[in-house]
Amino acid sequence: MISPADRQQAVAFITEARRAGARLAAACAELGLDLRTYQRWTREAVLKVDGRPGAVRPVPANKLTATEQAAVLAICHEPRYASLPPGQIVPRLADEGTYIASESSFYRLLRQADEQHPRGRARTPRPPSEPPRLVARAPNQVWTWDISWLPGPVKGLFFYLYLIVDLYSRKIVGWEVYDCESAAHAAEVVRRAVLAERCVDHPLVLHADNGSPMKGETLLATLYRLGIATSYSRPRTSNDNPYSEALFRTCKYCPAYPAQGFASLAEARAWMAGFVDDYNTVHRHSGIRFVTPQQRHDGLDQAILAQRQVLYEQARARHPERWSDALRNWQPITEVWLNPSAEVTEPSPAGLQRK
Repeated sequence: MISPADRQQAVAFITEARRAGARLAAACAELGLDLRTYQRWTREAVLKVDGRPGAVRPVPANKLTATEQAAVLAICHEPRYASLPPGQIVPRLADEGTYIASESSFYRLLRQADEQHPRGRARTPRPPSEPPRLVARAPNQVWTWDISWLPGPVKGLFFYLYLIVDLYSRKIVGWEVYDCESAAHAAEVVRRAVLAERCVDHPLVLHADNGSPMKGETLLATLYRLGIATSYSRPRTSNDNPYSEALFRTCKYCPAYPAQGFASLAEARAWMAGFVDDYNTVHRHSGIRFVTPQQRHDGLDQAILAQRQVLYEQARARHPERWSDALRNWQPITEVWLNPSAEVTEPSPAGLQRK
């Protein structure tokens, strides 16, 4: 590296040569310098700063002396100031007619001395925990569930929709509408879903939020008896249960949804029965290559997607001039992740796949 003094001397030589009529590029070449290097050196800040590692740095004029630094720490060690932060110490010193350094200097010196730590009974802030990560490669491996409100006949009165969805196939495997939230109702919905899917003692994980019905003793006892493992979202983090949240949105934003409310519990149950049947057997889900959840749950999606692939290839063969890009991806999705890590990507709307 060239020192600032040598840079200044080189710039002076080039300036003198230019006054004598030499071209800038030729003058720089004579000294073995690139034109861009000369332009960078002519900036005042570059000429004055020595960027070499280990270069001697000038001591800032406003730096506290060693005596002043020791005085700051000595004041902080005094019994009357030992439990106070610099924000309290500096104003009190000012009231006594004493000024040594600013609050930021107090904080900086305390950090350098490893004496700036959280005080009081408050817990030390903890880094955010990782969300639960689950993967499903077949039906009935991972279920997610939640409870949502359905508007009742009058304002402020709600019914409660219990909904369980299979992570792999997106099929609604269990649901019910009740007039209240309870762990007993949740246990009944889960029990009926397990019996309907015939997966008793089958390795299964049930993911839920942290609400009280999700952690009630009745539900936990039922899950233990059925051999179901539990998984929970992080506290106050609804994004850890995205599939259930997305299903609620699909339900409440469909055109037939009675936004004005349900007249009775029986009406809410009847409407949900029609919605679940249409969602499972008619609706083509974008996240599973536009097959129905029931088709994917039954393992029929591979044959359906293979047929679509053949159809598209035949269409391109008939009119290749109409296809500027590759064929649409109709490959079956082999695995679905809940809260994928950085090593997992989510192409839209193909689903979740590893990099």
